[in-house]
Amino acid sequence: MTDSKYFTTTKKGEIFELKAELNSDKKEKKKEAVKKVIASMTVGKDVSALFPDVVNCMQTDNLELKKLVYLYLMNYAKSQPDMAIMAVNTFVKDCEDPNPLIRALAVRTMGCIRVDKITEYLCEPLRKCLKDEDPYVRKTAAVCVAKLHDINAQLVEDQGFLDTLKDLISDSNPMSINKLLTALNECTEWGQIFILDCLANYTPKDDREAQSICERVTPRLSHANSAVVLSAVKVLMKFMEMLSKDLDYYGTLLKKLAPPLVTLLSAEPELQYVALRNINLIVQKRPEILKHEMKVFFVKYNDPIYVKLEKLDIMIRLASQANIAQVLAELKEYATEVDVDFVRKAVRAIGRCAIKVEQSAERCVSTLLDLIQTKVNYVVQEAIVVIKDIFRKYPNKYESVIATLCENLDSLDEPEARAAMIWIVGEYAERIDNADELLESFLEGFHDESTQVQLQLLTAIVKLFLKKPTETQELVQQVLSLATQDSDNPDLRDRGYIYWRLLSTDPVAAKEVVLAEKPLISEETDLIEPTLLDELICYIGTLASVYHKPPSAFVEGGRGVVHKSLPPRTASNESTESPETAPAGPPSGEQPDVIPAQGDLLGDLLNLDLGPPVSGPPLATSSVQMGAVDLLGGGLDSLIGGPNFVTPPAAAVPANLGAPMGSGLSDLFDLTSGVGTLSGSYVAPKAVWLPAMKAKGLEISGTFTRQVGSISMDLQLTNKALQVMTDFAIQFNRNSFGLAPAAPLQVHAPLSPNQTVEISLPLNTVGSVMKMEPLNNLQVAVKNNIDVFYFSTLYPLHILFVEDGKMERQMFLATWKDIPNENEAQFQIRDCPLNAEAASSRLQSSNIFTVAKRNVEGQDMLYQSLKLTNGIWVLAELRIQPGNPNFMLSLKCRAPEVSPHVCQAYETILKN
Repeated sequence: MTDSKYFTTTKKGEIFELKAELNSDKKEKKKEAVKKVIASMTVGKDVSALFPDVVNCMQTDNLELKKLVYLYLMNYAKSQPDMAIMAVNTFVKDCEDPNPLIRALAVRTMGCIRVDKITEYLCEPLRKCLKDEDPYVRKTAAVCVAKLHDINAQLVEDQGFLDTLKDLISDSNPMSINKLLTALNECTEWGQIFILDCLANYTPKDDREAQSICERVTPRLSHANSAVVLSAVKVLMKFMEMLSKDLDYYGTLLKKLAPPLVTLLSAEPELQYVALRNINLIVQKRPEILKHEMKVFFVKYNDPIYVKLEKLDIMIRLASQANIAQVLAELKEYATEVDVDFVRKAVRAIGRCAIKVEQSAERCVSTLLDLIQTKVNYVVQEAIVVIKDIFRKYPNKYESVIATLCENLDSLDEPEARAAMIWIVGEYAERIDNADELLESFLEGFHDESTQVQLQLLTAIVKLFLKKPTETQELVQQVLSLATQDSDNPDLRDRGYIYWRLLSTDPVAAKEVVLAEKPLISEETDLIEPTLLDELICYIGTLASVYHKPPSAFVEGGRGVVHKSLPPRTASNESTESPETAPAGPPSGEQPDVIPAQGDLLGDLLNLDLGPPVSGPPLATSSVQMGAVDLLGGGLDSLIGGPNFVTPPAAAVPANLGAPMGSGLSDLFDLTSGVGTLSGSYVAPKAVWLPAMKAKGLEISGTFTRQVGSISMDLQLTNKALQVMTDFAIQFNRNSFGLAPAAPLQVHAPLSPNQTVEISLPLNTVGSVMKMEPLNNLQVAVKNNIDVFYFSTLYPLHILFVEDGKMERQMFLATWKDIPNENEAQFQIRDCPLNAEAASSRLQSSNIFTVAKRNVEGQDMLYQSLKLTNGIWVLAELRIQPGNPNFMLSLKCRAPEVSPHVCQAYETILKN
């Protein structure tokens, strides 16, 4: 018989009868009575009079009956709070029941009883359940904490439940891992994907556990569902980091990974594309997996263009001396196809092969010349672009082809091809008899050319003049005049003035600068930056692996996105260092936040008329103009708004700045570590940010502080009006480092006329990010009962220097060498009467850490590191000459735009 019978009773005096049944000695009768009570409650009858009788039924081992009583309790606890206290002892007892289901049921019910009177009695059983041995009970208790926080947030904080929750986040629960691995064989394909994704987030204790998990995941590689295969590949790629390459199992695993990846390429084109984007990442990380599978990436005639282009990219990555002949034959075939985009990419691929495999360079150049002879316009132009790169890789080796290139000069109409041809003519002007005529032909339509061609033409003609000064004087004067007087492009004008001054003041120096020997270009310039690649490997099989961008780059707001990283290699793997002595530089997964291009500057504060910042020290200026170098795989140009951004004019800096940082760094291994004690970070005095006359009588002064990892905005609000001010609130516009209030603006009492109140507003850096000008500009809106007021201010960058910014010495040296020299900026800090020890100590108090220290010819050299809240590292060399109050500071950073602000922080800290 179904439970519907409980809803059809028509008896009179029903409450009395139910009361008698609830107090019956027979368990079955008691259970029937509780079901009738629940049925009456469900249809809206008031059965609250039975509260004490139902609560007495809690003392039972029957799980079904206990669930029913708890259901009743949740419904009527609010109306009977005094009676609900009777149930507390049972909750406490049930939270210690041997059955984890009963323990979890008790915790869940506790969270649903929203009665202030009994919440404090529930804290102790909840604390026990948060540390329960059963993961299901712990999970239920964690949810209960959230519910309790909604009822009484202060109680949750006072009882320390938030700290316990943080511990639960790092709960590895090995038992759960084994259960997950066992469940892999028992669940559906989508269940398997979720399990594999969970495993990918787990970090094994050691290489033995990593190998054990890999062995149990490997069978998933033969699954029919491609999503399962990619999830399994993700787990294996991640855990392989912990395996020693000397292990036999490591080699076996590499062999097992290849077939499933190859099989994915026989699916529909859309799935092929997703597989190829993931394979592109895998090949960059571990090319040995697919080094023998080149043929599967050969293009088929009926492949869609997006599959063709992706296959081509992987072919180049897998190209080696062993297979280059096969690859070149394929590429030459592709270059005769009808699809223009594909042909262009194929021609470029031939050039990339020449640069990557030196032994094939001659054959590649010969192939490119054959393609030029076809006289197909777009093929010729692409060939000239790649030949320019081959010249840069192998100087003075293939210049015999220049004559052939010059024959096709008239057919070039694309800016990149024209710029490449101009570079070749300028670079090898001494070998081309009519070089001046060729360049002059480009000069005729100078103003119609793109910026790329104009810049290249300017440099090429200056090179020609330095090689043949007597014949080309008029030509160089003409181009300098066009670049400096007739052009409105600041890049072109600046370069023209630099060349003009060099040529007019010191032709010898001009020759050394313009005709300097250039470094050879690297083999593959389009590889994803290593730390980003490690993060993307952790996202194989997701949208991030298709976009080749971390989720934070395309998930709106970026909140809640956790940066993942590969586990550290074990001591047995490739290195004899123990984990304790491993380099402590930037963690591999800690990808610096890329600050987006400046779009709508006002962001959330719409249509505001914000003037320049009211206060703040001026920016230090660099003696080196820094360009935005794309070091993040398609990113740092946007840090300052695009590749054409021009830095503000730099102030003149004395020529005796000293040698560049690169000199003498190789002996950093022998340096002695700097020491210093931690004290409070420097706090600037409060400044008036919003004058009373602009805010209807409200005056706001403030400063920023950083203490023990917490950032605060210390505000002073003064009421200079004749009326009381209440209902204060604050909001920040999006800004360069995501600064945002971590709590509401708390003004506990109304602000009376002529009254002043001091408030410390905690800040965090998880807000929306948008590039500001200047970089440390903060736009603020403050509301009260009178109006909304707006102001902007500059925050000192040192409040963003984090406490774990000390880099290990070996890592410092490697990172310094890895950052390009053009990212180095030099500054002079004047009138600072500190010695090296005092300077190091003072800087360390603001989280600028001395990695090493040495003395060279009586000059103290401090090598220092710091890290910003968004993960950007800045390396520094501080030179201090005893007795000289002027310090020299050299900074290197992958985001050179922050260097002037870091220098300003140095100056502020050292002088205060």
